[in-house]
Amino acid sequence: MQAGKYFLFNDELVVSGTKTISADNRSFRFGDGLFETMRMIDGSIALLNFHLERLFASLVLMKFELPAHFTPAFLTKQIQLIAKQNKQEKTARIRLTVFRSDGSLYDYENNFPNYIIQTWKPETVTPAFPAKGLVTGIFTNARKACDDFSHIKSNNFLPYVMAALWAKENQLDDAIVINSFNRIADATIANIFIVKDGAIKTPALSEGCVGGVMRRFLINNIKQESIPIVETGIEIDELASADEIFLTNAFIGIKPVRQCGKNGYDAELSGYLFHKFLLPLFKRQI
Repeated sequence: MQAGKYFLFNDELVVSGTKTISADNRSFRFGDGLFETMRMIDGSIALLNFHLERLFASLVLMKFELPAHFTPAFLTKQIQLIAKQNKQEKTARIRLTVFRSDGSLYDYENNFPNYIIQTWKPETVTPAFPAKGLVTGIFTNARKACDDFSHIKSNNFLPYVMAALWAKENQLDDAIVINSFNRIADATIANIFIVKDGAIKTPALSEGCVGGVMRRFLINNIKQESIPIVETGIEIDELASADEIFLTNAFIGIKPVRQCGKNGYDAELSGYLFHKFLLPLFKRQI
């Protein structure tokens, strides 16, 4: 993807590549922050309200003090501003990062949010259902915690970083991450769904997965379609007996898994869900 020429750092337009945060920054030191990755299609951000609801709920949970001007409307305007500045106002991948400023663990400047907004030009205008599914494996050297903060899309990303490195070393497209109870949490940058005999399972938020925006959108629509779906714990051995596995996030939409370890899968229901729900969603942006 082509990076934008500029990014926004606390309302200031900055040339990409410019160093901005100090060595004392708490996000750098402790992962004290969170982020949203969004997809802009023809000037509109898909599932924008879901993204902003998740962001502000997480900011409250993380005990940020929000200034009066720091609102969903303000951030939306700032996103549109930097996308236009980068000449990517029609189609863009957007990353909004919010973090606390400088300080040690107990001694810090304040609890106000700082932010960075970056944009990239994606390779495709809208996501497409891939003709070839992903090849994955199960990463077992790290565990996702299951607590009040595990569903936040935080800057504390170590299990996913190590899982992604492992996947690359093993020539895999992605890695499945497990939780502290040895059950399935999610994948490195996506939520996971499994299909067995026409019924769908996905890890509950209490299982340590990120509370994905596309996950929320799909669950809502699948329930309205009266397709059986449950949010629950998923044991590792359930992957072997599944008919389908697919991954979701706000940028890729849905990607089916073709193989996990020695097990192969089809993509019948995931393809149906993509064409039923995601294509109309993305077309509404155009």
